[in-house]
Amino acid sequence: MSNLEAAPTEVACSASRTAGIEVLHPREVPLGGPRAIPVQRTLPQRQRSLIGAWCFLDHYGPVTGPTAGMDVAPHPHTGLQTVSWLFSGEVDHRDSAGVHAIVRPGELNLMTAGAGICHSEVSVPSGPGSVLHGAQLWVALPDAARHTGRDFAHYAPEPIALPGAQARVFLGELAGSRSPAHTFTPLLGAQIDLDSNAALDVDIDPAFEHGVLCDAGEIEIGPTALAVGDLGYQGPGRTTLHIANAGGQPGRVLLLGGTPFTEELVMWWNFVGRNHDEIVTYRRLWQARDERFGAVTGYQGTLARLPAPPLPGTPLLPRQASNRKDAG
Repeated sequence: MSNLEAAPTEVACSASRTAGIEVLHPREVPLGGPRAIPVQRTLPQRQRSLIGAWCFLDHYGPVTGPTAGMDVAPHPHTGLQTVSWLFSGEVDHRDSAGVHAIVRPGELNLMTAGAGICHSEVSVPSGPGSVLHGAQLWVALPDAARHTGRDFAHYAPEPIALPGAQARVFLGELAGSRSPAHTFTPLLGAQIDLDSNAALDVDIDPAFEHGVLCDAGEIEIGPTALAVGDLGYQGPGRTTLHIANAGGQPGRVLLLGGTPFTEELVMWWNFVGRNHDEIVTYRRLWQARDERFGAVTGYQGTLARLPAPPLPGTPLLPRQASNRKDAG
């Protein structure tokens, strides 16, 4: 998915280390194009930029109707992996590595941008009652891997039973279930569906920090309540994570985790880099249709490709860790 803000700001990111539960509230961002939908963004923000290497999280839907779909023209990425995860609906994915795939509920689509890729995303109509609902996430690549080649992986995890819940582990390992999808830093990604009035203590890696995105239900992380769309953060050092659904209806969360990412980044538009000059170069090459990003074939939308927005008038400078709350 593209970050389609007209005036995106850079985000400097490094390790997050505060213990305890912290709640990140989403902000609404329009996902533009011929069929625009609002998305709820919880990462990145000034309060916290990363959870492990997870550096971007858009939560969208449920949206219904013939015009409430997604149509994102070809757009570039660098220095990251994209994670597409749906609860309902379908999305047609095409990229410059020659991959054409359908994103379906409960199935991971993991695209590695590396040095450069471009892709398009279009929701697939499936009747008047179709519902588009899911999340799009980015994972920052460490310096040693950020110039790797383009890649794409698909994985459909089998559900596993937990006390009062069911989980699908799409990245990393949880409760004896392990995803074969390759990441470049230690990560965890899982959907957990909770029964009504269920409580669950999840065994977790104490080296990881974790985030819990509330998608449905009356979710509590420890004693802290989350509204739908909120992202609850727990720092490293704990061996369990308490998740409860206090309501009479089923609940659903995304559980994200990873070791604190210790490298400083600059994120602007759809690019992840290390400094201002890199971002300027990425933008120039995209506008020049450079082969670094390749081309998408088969996209039938109104725009042939998304143009990059103008750069701000001042240099994209990382904030110093001492000036950021918990380096976020």
